[in-house]
Amino acid sequence: MAPTDRPPASGPQSQQRAQQRQYASKPSHSQAATPASEAADMRLEFQQPGNRTISAPTSPAKTRDSILQRVQSLTDAAKEKASSISNDIKYAAATRRQQRVSKDRLLTLLVVDDENFEWARYFRGKRFFGDFEIHVEQADIKDLTVTASAERGCTVSMAVLSPSGSRVVRSFRPDFFLCRQSVRDASKDYRNVLLGLNIGGVPSINSLHSLYNFQDKPWVYGQLVQLQKKLGKENFPLIEQTFYPSSGEMSVANQLPVVLKVGHAHGGVGKIKVENNSDFQDMTSIVSVASTYCTTEPFVDSKYDLHLTKIGPHYRALMRKSVSGNWKSCVGSAMLEETEVLERYKFWLDSVAELFGGLDILSLEVVVSKDGIEQIISVNDSALSLLGNQQEEDRKHIFDLIMEKLETQVLANMGLQAVNQTQEEEPPAIPARRDSLISESSVTSSHQSSQPVKTNLSRQGSIVSAAAPVPVQQNKGQLDDTEDTMKNLRKTFAGIFGEM
Repeated sequence: MAPTDRPPASGPQSQQRAQQRQYASKPSHSQAATPASEAADMRLEFQQPGNRTISAPTSPAKTRDSILQRVQSLTDAAKEKASSISNDIKYAAATRRQQRVSKDRLLTLLVVDDENFEWARYFRGKRFFGDFEIHVEQADIKDLTVTASAERGCTVSMAVLSPSGSRVVRSFRPDFFLCRQSVRDASKDYRNVLLGLNIGGVPSINSLHSLYNFQDKPWVYGQLVQLQKKLGKENFPLIEQTFYPSSGEMSVANQLPVVLKVGHAHGGVGKIKVENNSDFQDMTSIVSVASTYCTTEPFVDSKYDLHLTKIGPHYRALMRKSVSGNWKSCVGSAMLEETEVLERYKFWLDSVAELFGGLDILSLEVVVSKDGIEQIISVNDSALSLLGNQQEEDRKHIFDLIMEKLETQVLANMGLQAVNQTQEEEPPAIPARRDSLISESSVTSSHQSSQPVKTNLSRQGSIVSAAAPVPVQQNKGQLDDTEDTMKNLRKTFAGIFGEM
């Protein structure tokens, strides 16, 4: 027989050789799953569909790191977006929560000031009368819009930034107003804000009446002139000033050198020192372009300036000396030094505080010459600049003023509500003709006494009339009328019960 046709051998040895041949023909598991083949499979999974070859194999560890970094960046972006949405939700919820608070227990304070200082931190958590809270809305005056009517009051709209950085407009009704910015200056005029608040009847510090009167410095100077005439030049040393309504009236300066001030401005803006008539004529053309009024004051070679302030009952005096050598002490570097508040300084401040119905916050600018002569040059309202190392203390004094004004306002409103409630609970006033009506009913009942049913009705009417309260009269004539009325009632009762 051929070798291929040989029958399979039987026995243990032949079976063992067959199993060895079978195992040898199959690769082992460790050989099939080598790291190289595993890396190749992983690289092939990330190959582009059109490219089957591997030109530059990369490390599997680096590939996994890049994927993790990308996932991490996406996760961070998602977290940032979720945080922004969460902040917007919290902001909207806080706004709705504020709107749900009882208007009788929440007072809104509108503060006009720049963003460098936050007034809300003074009022945060502060309450008075147990449960009255104060919410502060602060903005730059240029971001405010005020609409008002006599019946609905005024509504203030202001542009603010939400936590996400978007610009939104919020509207509210203010209960009090604090002005810490100049309403009008050389290049801006926001008197319309004061007009709206005045129509809405919003109380303020200082009063809206005084704030509006401070929007033209020559107008304020005219009030100071009247005050000087009342007190005397020795007691109220006001600097001399010349007013020119337009450039056409500026011919020759009365005395030189002078300080020329163009229009209504603050902080040294629009001021120039004129030393001769030629320069004065040149300034005439400048004033004509500005299309406004101007004033001139004699130039004072100053030794230092005095900045006198009064905030409620608190006084302060600061001495300001120029370091840079500029004739404008408010421009450039200056040295501030707190000095004693003399009695004449208090007298000046108290006298000026009576202008325009009363000023709660004011300051006086006083120039002191090298000869020691003091002259008052200007007065500022609640928009005064707080100087020196005591600014924090001055702000607390302003806070105390606001709290005092709000408490007074709340007490006044509570008293008015109590009076209205008492008037509603009192019975309506009895007409003056009640006595004559009783007399008529008495006569009617006496004529109808023959009919039982009518007599019963008349009796009830008489009893009701008799039970009505009789007001106490003070004079003799009214007492006589009351006695006559009682006599008529007694006759009526006698007639009714006598027939029964």
